[in-house]
Amino acid sequence: MKLVILDRDGTINYDSDEYIKSPEEWRALPGALEAISRLNHAGYHVVIATNQSGLGRGLMDVAALNAIHKRMNKQLAAVGGRVDAIFYCPHAPTDACTCRKPMPGLLEQIAERFGLDLQGVPFVGDNLNDMKAAEAAGCVPHLVLTGKSETLRGQPLPSVFPAGTAVHTDLQAFVDALLKKSLEPAL
Repeated sequence: MKLVILDRDGTINYDSDEYIKSPEEWRALPGALEAISRLNHAGYHVVIATNQSGLGRGLMDVAALNAIHKRMNKQLAAVGGRVDAIFYCPHAPTDACTCRKPMPGLLEQIAERFGLDLQGVPFVGDNLNDMKAAEAAGCVPHLVLTGKSETLRGQPLPSVFPAGTAVHTDLQAFVDALLKKSLEPAL
């Protein structure tokens, strides 16, 4: 099974320090939905792994989160794309759970649900916590310079990031690189 795991806020959609709490606040980043559609059409399953501490902080409820995801899925469908599953951590940072990134719990749940070893599976996110979770779960970390990492554009990647973290301008650039690599003949 060809699988790509994506973070949500800052990777697929604009992020906010005030949290995305309603469907009206959810806005896709330019080209992100089309990038997911391209993955689907190339035979990839796409799964989202996202921290949603707005739930644990009482800023929204599960119904609001479901409405946000309904909006995202509707917009994805309009461009011929889909996500196969959404895994989220509902906890606040102080809850000391194992599913909040940088812990690998969400990714381990994905591995269990799909019966996969995540070794070599690309995980795409916009911050250090995403990259640490990817590394801990055996995924290949891919950083997009959108969302929280936008400030890193034009700079060398800080040494706190896992070795081998691939850097891409945005989700479209990641998809371009992945699809190009998959077309290269094996040596």
